[in-house]
Amino acid sequence: MATATATRWALDGNGYEYCNCDFGCGCNFGGFPNSKDGSCRTLVGLEIRSGSCGDVQLSGLKCAAIIDWPKAIHEGNGRAVFVVEPATTDMQIDALAQIFTGKLGGMPWALLGPTFQVVGLEKAPITISGEGRKKVFTAGSFAEGRGDTFKNPVTGEEHLADVHLPNGFIWKKGECGQGSFHAAAAGISVGAEKSNWIFYEFDWSNA
Repeated sequence: MATATATRWALDGNGYEYCNCDFGCGCNFGGFPNSKDGSCRTLVGLEIRSGSCGDVQLSGLKCAAIIDWPKAIHEGNGRAVFVVEPATTDMQIDALAQIFTGKLGGMPWALLGPTFQVVGLEKAPITISGEGRKKVFTAGSFAEGRGDTFKNPVTGEEHLADVHLPNGFIWKKGECGQGSFHAAAAGISVGAEKSNWIFYEFDWSNA
């Protein structure tokens, strides 16, 4: 919830989440990564359909976060680099920074923001292509994530699987698949092959 003095903000749109966990991401089930080394290394892309922060309009923006947590997210000590499009204004960047670091309250960033330190900001063209789970998200030369469906190991046919989180604070329904990603900027380098990838719709605010 927002405090009496906090600037009101709201964002809704599509999220593109690639991480080094095994399929489904253990964080969604038990709160801990099920990656090979227990870390959470991720590329998260956001396509904001509509949004605002006070008087600052955020509709139509695309951005990305490259985050490296050494262990579970709630254990903190993460490092993050954000990527925005070149046309993003300083006022929009400042508004997004306040939202994503949790300074204005509101889920999920009030919980996530304190778990990482922002070590860089980059500007690059952001492109999104493909349909459904077969999405490709790129942020200039800094990041690329490629999503695909699961495949039946016997027939090779597509196998669709969703994760429903009735009380989820990031998303309620995640369309899951297998993805590969790599991202590097400001001293952070993350990536994985045929690991967890989830496409979702988000609706966040501090109202």
